[in-house]
Amino acid sequence: MELFRIKRDIPFMSYGRLTTAISLVTFILAVFFLATRGLNFSVEFTGGTVLEVQYPQAAELDKIRDKVDTLKLGEATVQNLGSSRDVMIRLPNKPGTSSAQLSDKVMGVLKADDAGVQLRKVDFVGPSVGAELVSSGLTAVILVCVGIMLYLALRFEWRFAVAAIIANMHDVVIILGCFAFFRWEFSLTVLAGILAVLGYSVNESVVVFDRIRENFRKPGTRNLPVASIIDNAITSTMSRTIITHFSTEMMVVSMLVFGGPALHGFAMALTIGIMFGIYSSVLVASPIALWLGVAREHMIKPVKQKEEAVV
Repeated sequence: MELFRIKRDIPFMSYGRLTTAISLVTFILAVFFLATRGLNFSVEFTGGTVLEVQYPQAAELDKIRDKVDTLKLGEATVQNLGSSRDVMIRLPNKPGTSSAQLSDKVMGVLKADDAGVQLRKVDFVGPSVGAELVSSGLTAVILVCVGIMLYLALRFEWRFAVAAIIANMHDVVIILGCFAFFRWEFSLTVLAGILAVLGYSVNESVVVFDRIRENFRKPGTRNLPVASIIDNAITSTMSRTIITHFSTEMMVVSMLVFGGPALHGFAMALTIGIMFGIYSSVLVASPIALWLGVAREHMIKPVKQKEEAVV
């Protein structure tokens, strides 16, 4: 589907060095913020107390959050759990204060506002559980990256796989750098958003790489410069890229604006990831594939052998 067609090819590859330099600087800044400021891990990773409470009517999350914040117990997370009446409250560890004491303080301010609220469950998340979640999260990211590389290596060849995974890692590190710089809370939902970005970004790379492969197998393209063929491939997919990403970004921004605190981290990770995913698929992955010499060595040769066999 094309809402518009670009008649002249946009010379993306002529800006390859500039865009790659910008990406490198952004990547280094993100790594710097990660090293100096670090991630603001949520209770799931650092450990803390989790309360499950139930109201006789639909709970007002903003009001509950304000009440809990008056206790100065740290950055608390308040969200619905299953229904509008059930609420989950996550509290960070407080030195010298037990989970029972924390729950008593929270229930005290909640009952003062609504006597019908009931405490259903109190759980303590230890630091060892948080460390296990960090390890599991890193393992998940590594497995996703390995899976993407294997898929691209089998579908195209290893140079495409290297170009795509560098672009994907560029997106992931920049997302993490933004969360480190602004000190946004890094939770399990943010990790889920990062994993979603990995899959989303590689999809765009696959579309561009498929068109590059098709272009090199068309008659009459053998004598054209490799950069021109890649420019044509990217330009011809621009309409699809704009429609797809604009539609997805509208949905993600809606979650960011109207989803509330429970979806804020997830939506923010997706918003950043989609914006940089478009950039990296076009202006990072493709120049790297060009510099690795993927097209001349592995796309034209099979076509040439087939033509000679016919002759």
